Amino acid sequence: MNSKELILKRLAADGMPEYPYPEPRVAPQRFDDPAATFAERLAAAGGRAVELRPGETLDEAVRRCYPEARTIASALPGIGMATIDPDRVKDPRELVDVDLGVVAGSFGVAENGAVWIAQDIRHKALYFGATALLIVIPRTEIVHTMHEAVERPETEGFCYGCFMSGPSKTADIEQALVFGAHGPMSVTVLLA
Repeated sequence: MNSKELILKRLAADGMPEYPYPEPRVAPQRFDDPAATFAERLAAAGGRAVELRPGETLDEAVRRCYPEARTIASALPGIGMATIDPDRVKDPRELVDVDLGVVAGSFGVAENGAVWIAQDIRHKALYFGATALLIVIPRTEIVHTMHEAVERPETEGFCYGCFMSGPSKTADIEQALVFGAHGPMSVTVLLA
């Protein structure tokens, strides 16, 4: 008998009474304006949320948010200004360091400013290799909490997906917060 088994045997023989787990009494968190809370929390994570203006096309919104972008990778319908179709790229390394990736997100989470992205393009490298990322989600598709988010059908039955909240960041280097250390340097969520 090893030491672990000996300790567990002694604990079991001690005769401590068993107590049932208490029922969880967590009231679901609700926000008066989930979209405003989402934008606030996304900003706290280093990202930004912008709204599609009335009558504005997706191309116009992309140009408004990223006027300097020259190489734009997107397979999203409504993005006619894309210079790279990520579904036609054979080598995912070709998507690294494009100026802007424009992708679809399924929904946002007000609690933490995260967006659920299920892979709907050929290479997920675009999500993490682009210099900047613009994620388009419907304004009406913002849930209050992660508890609600993980129960959504979009989070089931996919090959790859992730929650993204703002640009990549690290604080390991000299205890200074650095953006873009291992992914996009900026993330914008367009509420359409």
